[in-house]
This record gives sequence, C-alpha cells and structure tokens, in this order.
Amino acid sequence: MVATDALPPFDVEAEEACLASLMVDEEALGRVEAIVAPEDFYRDQHRWTYEAALAIWQRGEAVNQVTLAHELSRRGKLDDVGGIPFLSRIVGELATPVGVEHYAGIVKRDATYRLMISAGSQIVQMAYAGGPDLDGAITRAENLISGLRQAQRMSDLVPLRELLDSFWETPGIDSPFAGTIGAIRSGFMDLDTLLGGFHRSDLVVVAARPSVGKSSLLLNFARNAAVGQNARVAIFTIEMSGDQLAQRLLASECGVDAARLRLGQLSEAEERRAMHATGELSGLDIYIDDSSVVTIPQMHTKLRRLKQQLGGLDLVVLDYLQLMHGSGRSRDNRVQEVSEISRGLKMLARELDVPIVAAAQLSRAPEMRQPHIPMLSDLRESGSIEQDADVVMFIYREDIYVTREEWEMRNFDQPYPEGITKLIVAKHRNGPIGVVHLRFRNHLSRFEDLMVIEEESA
Repeated sequence: MVATDALPPFDVEAEEACLASLMVDEEALGRVEAIVAPEDFYRDQHRWTYEAALAIWQRGEAVNQVTLAHELSRRGKLDDVGGIPFLSRIVGELATPVGVEHYAGIVKRDATYRLMISAGSQIVQMAYAGGPDLDGAITRAENLISGLRQAQRMSDLVPLRELLDSFWETPGIDSPFAGTIGAIRSGFMDLDTLLGGFHRSDLVVVAARPSVGKSSLLLNFARNAAVGQNARVAIFTIEMSGDQLAQRLLASECGVDAARLRLGQLSEAEERRAMHATGELSGLDIYIDDSSVVTIPQMHTKLRRLKQQLGGLDLVVLDYLQLMHGSGRSRDNRVQEVSEISRGLKMLARELDVPIVAAAQLSRAPEMRQPHIPMLSDLRESGSIEQDADVVMFIYREDIYVTREEWEMRNFDQPYPEGITKLIVAKHRNGPIGVVHLRFRNHLSRFEDLMVIEEESA
C-alpha cells in the first residue's frame, strides 16, 4: 500500500533543467512546447516561469534571462519565483542546450502520473459512494481513464510520405520504399474563377450536413494546391486518423476504390497505379496532424514551427471547426466557444499570412424545409462564423435527399443527379457570390470539375 501522505511524483531538477535550457537555446522552446504544458510543472514558480517564457516566444521575441525576468516582473511574479537569483542559479547550475526534450519528457511523465492519482482518487470516491447505478459509475470511471490516454495523445505534424510508407508496410503489401505563393488555387476551374483562389490571411469555411463530402473536398483542395503550385500545406484532422486520411488521398490520386484499397483487394494494374500515386504524393509538402484534441494556441505553435522549418506556409486545412476546443472559459456556452474558435482561426490566418480552409457542420434545418438548399443561418452553433469568415461556401447534393427510384418517378425525362454537387458561395467578403458545379465520385473520395451551362431565364 502507498502511504496516503506520500508526495505525488515530481522531479524538481528536471523542471529546473528544462527551464534553464530555454534561456540558453533559442530553439529549445519550439522543441519543448509540443511535449509539456504549463500545468505539467509541479511547482508554481516553475509553472509561472514557463508561462512567461511561452508568452515571450509566442510574441516572436528571444527568451533569455533578461527578457524572462522582465516578463515575470510585468506579470507581478518575479519575486514569487525567487527573483533574478533564482533564474541566475538554474542557468549557472543546470543550463544545457542538449537534452531539453529529455527533461521535458520527465516533467510530462510525472504530470501524467499525478493525473492518474487524481483519477484513481475520484474512482475510489465513486466506489465508496456506491448507489444503484453501477453501469453509470463504471462509465464515468472509464471516461476518466480515457481522458488520460487522450491527454497523452498529442501527436505532431507528420509528413504525408511517412503515413503512406506506413500504409504500404502493413501486412499483405510489400513496401516499395525502404518561395512564397500568392493566391492558392483550389484546383477547380469555376471556383478559382469565382474566388480568384484562396487569399492569404483569409478564413474560408466549407459547410455541409454529414456525409456530403466536406472532408473529401478539403483534401482535394490540399492535394491540388500541393500538386499544382508546389504549395506547403498543413492538414489538421480531428475526426479521422492520419492513416485514414492518407489512404483517402491515395485512393483519390490513383483512381482505385477506397474500400478495396484499404482491404488490399487490388488487381496488379491497380496496385501499379497505387504504387505510382504513392511516389507522386510522397513528394508533396503536405503535413498532417491528427491530434484528437486541438486548440487555437496549439495550432499556432505547430504552424509557426512548421513555417520556420519549411521557410514558408501556403495553406492550412482544418476538419472540422466544431470539433476544436476553446480556452475552457466558455465551455458552458457552446455558441460562445465556437465564436471564440472562429475568431481565433481568423486571427491565426492573419498572423501567419496563410489561408485557412475549415470545414463546419450545418444544423438539421436544411432537412426540415423544401428545397433542402443550405443558407447562412444553418451554420451549426454559428456564433460568429459567418462574421469572421471571408468566404462561406455550402456543399449541396440532391442525391442525398432523393433516391434513384423517387427521382425516376418524378423526373422520368431527366437523368438521376448522382454525385452532382452544387458548391454554393454564400459569402465572399472581397468578391462575388455564386454557384459552382462539381461531380463527386464517392468511391474515390474525389470531386471533379463539371461543365454545366445553365439555361437562360426567359
């Protein structure tokens, strides 16, 4: 048995060594931020110091003993952490530009153990409380443990080629592998004509009901920009894993049914096409983050680091907006939280000078009216999405609402509109609105241009 008065796990030397390294290595914070958060530090003085260092770094300023002391003083925390003597001591005794990730890992590990202790205490209390709802208690206990795993699952941006390599290395398939751009073209002729491409600092929202093709369209945008303009693209996918996303891109690129590709049920010709497409996609500057929990500050840090690494960034894709987490201050009001997220995305687009294309979920309102064409008021938990976005477009497919049999009974002289898609640009801050026609090939997760000549009204 562990004594109840035992101190929780923490390592003062690791915490201080991590902080000291930040003051002697200008790149250390960029490597550490993805590993450890302020709340992971056990001692308050260490947490306050790390928060101050993060604030300096996020402003693009150098973190050193002088700037850190000034920031702590500005926050009224310099004396609380031990003053300049504290900073001088840890720099003199512990500072090293080597191994900062190791120290940060120790801090994170001990923080996770403390979370385990807290979760365990809550589970013990629930067990002592007893009650008739055993299934509910077990579910709450499972959620506490699941929350620990989710907190640990904080992946980083991963090159697409690594995910594709991993796909080909799965059992049953032999792996064949051991400057600045202006407007970003979507790759769809009529849409690029209407919008003039995606412009830097713009927030573009692509909204639709579930299973209409939001994810596929965003992936098409990312692929087309990377292929057509050698664009450097970051994709944040909250709903699906990076592996699933990579396989969708591969299916779309090689023209092979996504389900058969996933199961490895390919003919020799299809496998050759898939292998060739893998080589083509692997050469693209596409980076994928599939963290199950992501906030605006986390996106900011990861994108800033990637931009520095690549020497620029051209397009950011997010799937999807309502799955993001706010700061926590507005969690009790979901509309306020979504508004905070949309404002944060717009500010992020401006700060990084990059277009951000974000998917958004629509409410059920379109399904309750005839016709089912979406409108701006249908934006789910809309808050300020419409206000913050520079472009809002809706995906509308009639075949979602009408079966082939129903269509043929009503429109016997017209072909069934399978995959025919209207991309409705309902808001365009800097240009015209309008409708673009595309074709969606569901089995390939791919949209294509569709030339449609509308009849002139009488």
